[in-house]
Amino acid sequence: MSERTFYGKLPGQAGTYSCRIGTIALGGKAPVVVQSMTNTDTVDVEATARQCVDLFEAGSELVRITVNTPEAAAAVPKIHERLLQLNHPVPLIGDFHYNGHRLLADYPACAEALAKYRINPGNVGFGKNKDAQFATMIEMACRYDKPIRIGVNWGSLDQALLARLMDENGRRSVPQEPAGVMREAMIASALESAAQAEAIGLPGHHIILSCKVSNAQDLLHIYQELAARSRFALHLGLTEAGMGIKGIVASTAPLAILLQQGIGDTIRVSLTPTPGASRTEEVIVAREILQSLGLRAFMPQVIACPGCGRVASTLFQELAQSVETHIRMRMPLWRETYAGIEKLRVAVMGCIVNGPGESRHANIGISLPGTNEAPAAPVYEDGEKTCTLKGEHILMDFLKILENYVARTYPKKMSA
Repeated sequence: MSERTFYGKLPGQAGTYSCRIGTIALGGKAPVVVQSMTNTDTVDVEATARQCVDLFEAGSELVRITVNTPEAAAAVPKIHERLLQLNHPVPLIGDFHYNGHRLLADYPACAEALAKYRINPGNVGFGKNKDAQFATMIEMACRYDKPIRIGVNWGSLDQALLARLMDENGRRSVPQEPAGVMREAMIASALESAAQAEAIGLPGHHIILSCKVSNAQDLLHIYQELAARSRFALHLGLTEAGMGIKGIVASTAPLAILLQQGIGDTIRVSLTPTPGASRTEEVIVAREILQSLGLRAFMPQVIACPGCGRVASTLFQELAQSVETHIRMRMPLWRETYAGIEKLRVAVMGCIVNGPGESRHANIGISLPGTNEAPAAPVYEDGEKTCTLKGEHILMDFLKILENYVARTYPKKMSA
């Protein structure tokens, strides 16, 4: 995997604080962690536990659940217990707004069952109650030895803090644009809240920060500043990315830049699912971002060309799809059996232009004939041509070669 270099750190601030959330290491030099959030009613224990399992099996290493009512708080330990019964000990993050101080104090089993608390400083309390209610939540985190995420959202930004910074800006000889003040208010909200938590007694390595907006350029600016001005672990994501391709691109663009700069310790892609669609799409996208950057390896990669006028048939598309399906079906066994199988790269190419070269770059590849090319498909393994396939059974022949390559190349795990 690519070595991460850390951006904008002050002297002596190499990397970030590290902590554990349940069984998951986060921060420091640990791999970037994927997380997601349920959209079930938390009171429905079975539905929430089932969605947690679905998200976990798709690759979400942490799952956040809404804790907004006494009934939801009472359901949390039941969800935790149900996950243990299903043999899926997913670390659960409690998402609190407005009344988290009461729920954590009144439902100690909830406070104990959660692996992390999420606190929004914009609505943890208002006026004279804000500091006391924030302190209660931090004291609960200290009592139960839980990390917290201080999650600032521009849709619920601390209005008193924003007003203070706007007044200060108005007194400057050269005032900033309002957008710049808003960005600084978000950063200040996160850092001041973190300092307050540390003063109460929560260690810095138990604090994760996020400042979520819906605009990519604002997100880049805010997180680059956070990385330069603190050592806290950072959670990345747009607050609302949108639906479908738009949401995927909107999330990928800024997250890829920040991750490449070494900024970010955990990510979520906040996609709006289409009605009735699986919540797991956002997990798949997050994993693809990390794998495309070379920061994590989750699944073997199938490289296939997009096709052009040199290829009239759909053979290479069908073969690429069949190879991906075969790998996906085989991965549960391969993952248990072979060490490093996640790093496998397979190329399925469509013509002579890039086919042989791309196949040589992959661990194993096949270059299918384009229009008017000789009806033969050379196979390459570790850069060397090993055979040429012909006839009607190219797919089955290539899958046999792939299986033999995996068994021959990847060492068996001790437990296999």
